[in-house]
Amino acid sequence: MDADTVMTLARDMLWVTLELGAPILLAVLVVGLVIAMFQAATQINEMTLTFVPKLIVVAVVLVLAGHWMLRLLTDYTRSLIEHIPQLLG
Repeated sequence: MDADTVMTLARDMLWVTLELGAPILLAVLVVGLVIAMFQAATQINEMTLTFVPKLIVVAVVLVLAGHWMLRLLTDYTRSLIEHIPQLLG
């Protein structure tokens, strides 16, 4: 296995990680900003006000995009396993 192969595997791994994490992180970011603006406007500083909606949004995103995320991870893992002989030989 040469350096180019390792760099390609690392790049693909980081890309899959970005694709898996982006929907959840972006949704939580948007909800966090909306709640922060609401808290700044009303001066309510309750910790559960930020935590519970973010938790609900994570659950909704996982329900809506979970099948896609699982398929992406399964395809990537299957591709890695199929390429083991080429990587070793």
